[in-house]
Amino acid sequence: MHTPLSVGILGTGWVGASVAISILHSGFASELLLSDVKFDVAEGEAMDLAHGASFYPTAGVRSAPFEELLDTSALVISAGRGGKPNETRLDLLRDNARVVGDIGEKLRGYRGLVVVVTNPVDVLTWVVTQRSGLPPERVIGTGTMLDTARLRQVIAAEVEVAPQSVHAQVLGEHGDSEVVLWSGADIGGTRLRDWPGWSEEREGAVAEEVRRAAYRIVEKKGATNHAIGLVTAALLRWMLRGDRRVLTVSRVQEGAMGLTDVALSLPTVVGANGATEVVVPAMSDEEREGVERSAALLRRAIAEAAA
Repeated sequence: MHTPLSVGILGTGWVGASVAISILHSGFASELLLSDVKFDVAEGEAMDLAHGASFYPTAGVRSAPFEELLDTSALVISAGRGGKPNETRLDLLRDNARVVGDIGEKLRGYRGLVVVVTNPVDVLTWVVTQRSGLPPERVIGTGTMLDTARLRQVIAAEVEVAPQSVHAQVLGEHGDSEVVLWSGADIGGTRLRDWPGWSEEREGAVAEEVRRAAYRIVEKKGATNHAIGLVTAALLRWMLRGDRRVLTVSRVQEGAMGLTDVALSLPTVVGANGATEVVVPAMSDEEREGVERSAALLRRAIAEAAA
């Protein structure tokens, strides 16, 4: 028998709305609950989405008070403000840590999976884990899933294959200190660095393009929302179906690479119980040092959030 799956979204701005439409098109949720401090906005989004019910797999969509979201299978936190032009994700820290910290307090005893989307996502994943008291594997930040998708798209365009055929990962912070794992990148079992037409000299420019992508989009349209909506819906679908995919999600680390008490992205087995087994891939000394630098930067940001 099919078990009904209910997903809640807390925060229905640009990102929350894109997450919602992506979830509905994915077809795995039987019910979608939208909540926002601006109740009229959540209600309006729910009405707008419900009117499109003829064009996506059957699902109920409605606005709901926060308390009802506590009965869902998974809850997405997209509350808080977005980034401004020329502002780093960590610049968002003080405003969003306060908002998301309060949400974390209300999640004590929640039995579902929590997906944190609000930036800076790594620090806020740590904040929610601490304030909610939930096990680290059940508080999952979207982390570098989007950066990894951007990387694969850029590489794919350069070598003229589908992004799905590119196996390459971004680790560490979802932000300026992120690390591209060039040494492990491959296409169809062939190392990217051995692929005809690929030049290692391009790697710095490609990494910078991926790192700066969000800033460029924010400058042009004011927010990034569609790609992260697709990322979040895919993450939820794979988790709630128990797919056990290996994804670059963020979670509070408990010893992988010697890292503890910091949330950042490493390849992690993700399934019905959340982000469970963290996998440490082979990496060059330079890449390893990059991840450790990223962790150090995030620890400083966490200290600031906790102050």
